[in-house]
Amino acid sequence: MSTAYIIATVPVEGGGRIGVSPLPGRVGDLLADVAAIARWNPEIVVSMTEEEEMERCGAGDLGSVLADASIDWFHLPISDYGGPAGAAEEAWPALSARLHGVLDEGGGVLLHCHGGRGRSGMIALRLLVERGEPMEEALARLRAARPGAVEAPAQFAWAARGAIEG
Repeated sequence: MSTAYIIATVPVEGGGRIGVSPLPGRVGDLLADVAAIARWNPEIVVSMTEEEEMERCGAGDLGSVLADASIDWFHLPISDYGGPAGAAEEAWPALSARLHGVLDEGGGVLLHCHGGRGRSGMIALRLLVERGEPMEEALARLRAARPGAVEAPAQFAWAARGAIEG
């Protein structure tokens, strides 16, 4: 039985939007989930799941499936319940600039992790805070769209740093 692929959408000032969702193919069919993503029409999809998680859920070739649908993809692997570390943390400044550029042009940025709450919520919250939205307001808007978004203290702490570093 296939389940509808749900993308929680948070609008940003200027017409851009941030989508938060679970790992495509985790519950439903990978190709059907990518078709739903294509209908949402993101400029880029960012995966926070680690390679092993993607393989285990049948989404190991997500990047190539998205490319076949003409959707840009960036892999930013982050440990579950954690914040970016190592290569992911080093990649953040350039990725952040790219994502803000998409949002500034009114485009869509789709973020996913395994369940679509913790890591993807953390990145969405960080983007909102970097754009100047107060942390509490941004978190309330995010959780109104995706209840339970941002799960762990390390995720809150990393997202909050966007107000200082952004």
